[in-house]
Amino acid sequence: MRHPSEKSGSLFRSFVLADLITLANASCGMGAIFLCLKHVTGSHTPYLWCIFVLLPLSLVCDVLDGFTARRLTGHSPLGGDLDSLADIVSFGVAPAALGFTLGLRGLWDALILIYFVVCGISRLARFNVTAETLADQTGKVKYYEGTPIPSSIVIVAILGIFYWQGHVDNLIPLGSHQIGLWVFHPLTVLYALSGVAMISTIRIPKP
Repeated sequence: MRHPSEKSGSLFRSFVLADLITLANASCGMGAIFLCLKHVTGSHTPYLWCIFVLLPLSLVCDVLDGFTARRLTGHSPLGGDLDSLADIVSFGVAPAALGFTLGLRGLWDALILIYFVVCGISRLARFNVTAETLADQTGKVKYYEGTPIPSSIVIVAILGIFYWQGHVDNLIPLGSHQIGLWVFHPLTVLYALSGVAMISTIRIPKP
């Protein structure tokens, strides 16, 4: 139940500039997902190429919101959670949806794409829980444990090259294979490797 003193819209009024940039990150990710959905429902939108603009733009927003929080506005109480949730949309769900859209639609593929997203969620949850213990005296986290989820933009870039060359659907590189009753596209191994790297204990210095 809403407290009597809480006014409508007060949540948004509590956001600082960094939070609004984080929401722009999530908005770009959702735009990419909607374009994927429109394409696979049979519309075959000619604007699918916009995905390869929106997701890099999400990455720009992800970098910019951190810079803005550190140098200009500081963090709001919701800033850290907003950032993680936005990253799941833009760098977890959206790249997985893009792979499915471009032809990785076998059941084995779907399981690997789900694994990739689950790894991204787990990676962010681990960071949120351990960030305080990993921070130095200034409060700055010294290193990432596992590759950051925005690293999935590398997969997006690879798929963008294939899309530009027309290597999608039945022409997707490495082809497809029937394993048991289900179809498997070897290209989905990229997602599996990305997922493994995210949940690994590899230490990556944080800029």
